Amino acid sequence: MNLKTVLILLVLALATIFALVCVLLTRGVKPASCEPQSLSSQEGKHSDQSLVFADLTPEEMVQVVRYLQRSLGVPLVDAYNANPSDNCIYYVDVQLPTKAEVLGFLDRGGRRPPRQALAVVYFGNQPDPNVTEYVVGPLPKPTTHQDITVQKYGGKLPYHRRPVLGKEYEQIEIFLQRETFSTAPTFLNQAFDYNGTNFVSLTSAPRGFQSGDRTTWFALFHNVSGYFLHPVGLEVLVDHSSLNVSQWRVRQVFYNGQYYGDLVQLESEFQQGRVKGVPVTRAPPDGGFSSMQPRAPPRAPFPLQYEPHGPRYSVRNNQIVSRAWSFAFGVNVNTGMRLFDIRFKGERIVYEISVQDAISVYGSNCPGGMSTRYMDGSFGIGRFTYPLVRGVDCPYSATYVDTHYLVETETPETHKNSICIFEQNSGSPLRRHYSNLQSLYYGGLTNSALVLRSIATLGNYDYVWDFIFYQNGAIEAKVQATGYMTTSFLYGDGLDYGNRVGDHTLGTVHTHSINYKVDLDVGGVNNTVVAHDMAFESVQAPWSPEHQIQRPRLTKAVLDTEDKAAFRLHSNMPRYIYFAANSKNKWGHRRGYRIQIVSFTGEHLPETSLMERAISWGRYKLAVTKRKEEEPTSSSIYNQNDPWMPTVAFADFINKETIVNEDLVAWITTGFLHIPHAEDIPNTVTVGNGVSIFLRPYNYYDIDPSIYSPDGVFFTSEQDSSVCEVNHVACLSKSASCLPALPPFTYDGFQNLTRL
Repeated sequence: MNLKTVLILLVLALATIFALVCVLLTRGVKPASCEPQSLSSQEGKHSDQSLVFADLTPEEMVQVVRYLQRSLGVPLVDAYNANPSDNCIYYVDVQLPTKAEVLGFLDRGGRRPPRQALAVVYFGNQPDPNVTEYVVGPLPKPTTHQDITVQKYGGKLPYHRRPVLGKEYEQIEIFLQRETFSTAPTFLNQAFDYNGTNFVSLTSAPRGFQSGDRTTWFALFHNVSGYFLHPVGLEVLVDHSSLNVSQWRVRQVFYNGQYYGDLVQLESEFQQGRVKGVPVTRAPPDGGFSSMQPRAPPRAPFPLQYEPHGPRYSVRNNQIVSRAWSFAFGVNVNTGMRLFDIRFKGERIVYEISVQDAISVYGSNCPGGMSTRYMDGSFGIGRFTYPLVRGVDCPYSATYVDTHYLVETETPETHKNSICIFEQNSGSPLRRHYSNLQSLYYGGLTNSALVLRSIATLGNYDYVWDFIFYQNGAIEAKVQATGYMTTSFLYGDGLDYGNRVGDHTLGTVHTHSINYKVDLDVGGVNNTVVAHDMAFESVQAPWSPEHQIQRPRLTKAVLDTEDKAAFRLHSNMPRYIYFAANSKNKWGHRRGYRIQIVSFTGEHLPETSLMERAISWGRYKLAVTKRKEEEPTSSSIYNQNDPWMPTVAFADFINKETIVNEDLVAWITTGFLHIPHAEDIPNTVTVGNGVSIFLRPYNYYDIDPSIYSPDGVFFTSEQDSSVCEVNHVACLSKSASCLPALPPFTYDGFQNLTRL
């Protein structure tokens, strides 16, 4: 054989060996150094007590539905097919026990609270249509139900406040296509080349101007991929307040800056040449500029992260445990992620952190845009928490967990892999110091953190919800926005309300505001709110009295009532606000956890607005109230469709009650102003569009607890830092030299989709 043949055979042999190694690795055959740690090697331990917070299982949901079907004494229609005039089960979710019951069970050996469900039922088929909430239990086989509506809300829930079902949206689409568009064939054909299928509508909300209204502006878009960026300039105001679908009516039509009574009038004036049209080219099926199809082929793989010795955390049932942290987690069907019983090194820091609501207030010179104030909890942040894509939405090797829902159906739905858990290396140190004075040494700690993530897709926007747990005892609740912006048709003075991003597309200015409930239990249930800040004081220099020094001085105050601990959105707020315990650290300071807000929110809706009370939590960047079981949430799913008489008005929570040495809740608002621009096409990126809240220890410990992390690195100038016994990072080239055994890529995100 010649030299060329030998080289070819050698290359083929090496390729074969490499392929065999890859096969073995992907089948899980890997060096011992890559074997996962057992849970017993970690400090934390799982406990079935966390199940007191667990979401309903599909089996429990089925039992609740069967019980209601035989016990309510009225016919129930599957909500998937229900008309407004029918009775149906809107959703079923877990009914959590009271905090007193839970703490009695977790901390004092009390009995396990009975497991119960919350069922929300629409009663459209009766003389007094209403929405009723029931507590059903005990699970798994319920035998009783209790109407808690009046107790919970102070009265009945009027039927017009109900969230819109997917079936109702479907009926509106049919109404538009069959009864409305058919009245303007010439206009639609000549203006839009309309063929009966190339429009898609987008709802606005709220729906009118006063309590009882149910009239909605629907903006029309080209029915293509990324349709949110392709408005056609036609919007229709539909009155769907009647429970009889045949009585629905078009109240107004908007086209190119002009308003018409209906499409009949628009058609007539168009045929008479009195309508100034704007030629709009039909968008290609892939959306053209709105397509998310990559414009470049894939090349070398993007960087991956993996755990050289397997995950350093464990997930069992609804509980996550790591070396330092443990907590229970779940997903509320309306508000999304919520965490309970968060402990650091075995000590409870937080009883509950939960998303309360997310609102967007839009500006535009088109009616649909200018009237939109989306309250996402009403649409369902939790129910639209969809499956995650490995390697993109979360690290490829993350742990994935399914979620289960029963909403607008009598059959539970499972969203596969819709929560992910992983430990991330931020690539930067949590702390470090390089000493080049006197003694020479280096000390540092990698900033690795445990992350719990879900992503909710609410129509056009995607919200990435993170809860991040750091090695120093800090917790971060973070949200990033991506997805498509909502747009209006560009005409007239449109540029006063945003930027042009397409031929006829106006990216409309809007705000994002997110509210969290944080029930801190710092060193116990009873806490006090303390504010620290600084102020400059002018003093004579003791050694030179003829000179003055301006020195910073620590200011301290106890915020002893709710009104003193409620800070308006753009008001001055002490920069250190913390929940103080009744105990002290080694140095005599009250142990505490500080609340720090990272936000660049826009303006809040003026209080002169008749609907502002429905989102009055947005007035405050921080408000601390005395914890009450009758004040469980800052918002309500019923506020969206009747904001003029809100079912829950957060402003009423603040009433000058004392909050010294009490069980307290912090209600925290964060958010940002979004003025869309060309780089938001095709999608808004998460970079720069993320905000968060931090809970940080403040004299809670005697020393930074991360000093006890086994990830720390320290060596002096007199040591050989390349020796494993001196510096464990030096071992990585050996102990982490194997490749991860990655699971195969699967995705189940296109199953069980709802109509919204």
